[in-house]
Amino acid sequence: MAAIAPKPLPRLVRILRTGPVWSVGILAALAAAVVTEAFSLLARVAGVPMAAAGVWEQHAAHIPIGYIARSVVLWSIGGIVLAVALDRWARRPARTFVITTVAFTTLSLAAPVLARDTAVSTQIVLAGAHVIAASVVIAILARRLAAGR
Repeated sequence: MAAIAPKPLPRLVRILRTGPVWSVGILAALAAAVVTEAFSLLARVAGVPMAAAGVWEQHAAHIPIGYIARSVVLWSIGGIVLAVALDRWARRPARTFVITTVAFTTLSLAAPVLARDTAVSTQIVLAGAHVIAASVVIAILARRLAAGR
């Protein structure tokens, strides 16, 4: 009986498994930005007032469309740099990455919780956006780091 040759992996899957950590991180950040912005758009459609005050600000300001996606990409850069460094120097990069980034994500939840002059519904959406973005980026990069060099 002849052995069945495995089907070649689609290009994107191959890149996510074996590509350079930095390029996988960029793809993860872009995916997280799209998913998180879509989540915030659904919240807007549902009537959540998308206005928030920063931790040190007194009054809420409107959160423009696209702002959340931009923030996800900008904050993901730190995670990408961390992943690249851990891939190079850590003995167990995936485990270290997950522990570190989950801790940072937990700390990041303080921003929406402490936002003054911000509706509770908005705080919940913003906290959810933090968790969604982190889940996407962490999952994709941790899988890539676990695959090894």
